[in-house]
Amino acid sequence: MTILGDLLSTIFERRYLSSAPDRHDSRSMEELITALVGATGEVSGLSAAKHILRRYQDMDDPAKLDFFHHLARDMNIDPETVRTTLDAYEAAPGRKTYRDFMAAVEPDRQELIRRLNQIPGATETLVRMRADLLRLGRKDQELQALDQDFRHLFASWFNRGFLVLRPVSWESPAHILEKIIAYEAVHEIASWDDLRRRLVPGDRRCFAFFHPAMPDEPLIFVEVALTRDIPGSIQGLLTEEREPLTADEAKTAVFYSISNCQDGLASISFGNSLIKQVAADLAAELPNLKTFVTLSPIPGLASWLESEEINAADADPKQIRTLAAHYLLSAKRGDGLPLDPVARFHLGNGAQVHAVHADADVSPKGQAQSAGAMVNYLYDLNKVAQNHERFATSKEIAASSEIRSLDAAARKQDLRKQVNEQPAV
Repeated sequence: MTILGDLLSTIFERRYLSSAPDRHDSRSMEELITALVGATGEVSGLSAAKHILRRYQDMDDPAKLDFFHHLARDMNIDPETVRTTLDAYEAAPGRKTYRDFMAAVEPDRQELIRRLNQIPGATETLVRMRADLLRLGRKDQELQALDQDFRHLFASWFNRGFLVLRPVSWESPAHILEKIIAYEAVHEIASWDDLRRRLVPGDRRCFAFFHPAMPDEPLIFVEVALTRDIPGSIQGLLTEEREPLTADEAKTAVFYSISNCQDGLASISFGNSLIKQVAADLAAELPNLKTFVTLSPIPGLASWLESEEINAADADPKQIRTLAAHYLLSAKRGDGLPLDPVARFHLGNGAQVHAVHADADVSPKGQAQSAGAMVNYLYDLNKVAQNHERFATSKEIAASSEIRSLDAAARKQDLRKQVNEQPAV
């Protein structure tokens, strides 16, 4: 009966919200917010939520900032109530005192966001709302707690259990393919022909995570090349002149591009689940695949070389490889984690730094961000859990012997002096 009731309620909501006249509501945005949070009637609450979302979508940036500041200031927790309820719980732990404490530590704006999400299609609007919050309020300390509330709710709404893995192929709907082109963030898809070359051959794959509340919006996608060997050049991997393999001929699956699609889901991690799920599915489909690697950019390398006063333009390929290995293993943030964001992502997933390549990305972007170097992160399905645990607990970086030797060589040599004083060729 509960399932039937929920189904009938959903049908009613959709019919009501789509057919009810959009009457002008003279209440202010603040009054609508108060009405929604305090609503006990379902229909009145849905009506207020619909008006809030529609008004928000019509706001300019200054009005959106005012809206965010209202949520941050006027819908915050009351520290005195938190202290009082915590004291009561400590004095007499029980259902009521715990419930009172939990109510005190949860700001009303969290309940507001939940109730807004009851409107069909609201999830996508709320994701865009957080994108606006990040864009407009990144340097505003008062809005950081509000962003934490969005992150807290989104982490539950977008956890792995709700995500659907779908292959993206040339037969996928055009509006999905258009978004793959638009959202590609690593290696630009220059045209529909370029996209076709990444999807149609038998040695190419693409997979994306979708959410049931946003079925036409990919959240993140990965492009995969099936190859015989581990590649060391992105241009070689994507060239028009390459000879495609049959899937059965391939021994290696190469994850060469991973793109997050929704700015409003920043810091909501599901990329690790995507790679591991795709690797497991490909291994089941193609038992001949023995190696799973990335061909990844090293986006912080060029700026690190500059900070070390090393002129990358004067370095030969071996020196670039040595510098790249040293950067990936030894350049750290203040918290002891690798300086490079892509390294943090893959190492946190349990991958190993396997090999580095010079002249691997000769595009202007590749030269500007990583002096043309790229790296293979190896996903050994038998070791990813162990590697992840060591990285998470002790920040230990899994790396091949070749990478460790290059790093050791960099430590012994004054590479800055060698590169900068090398005779011009």
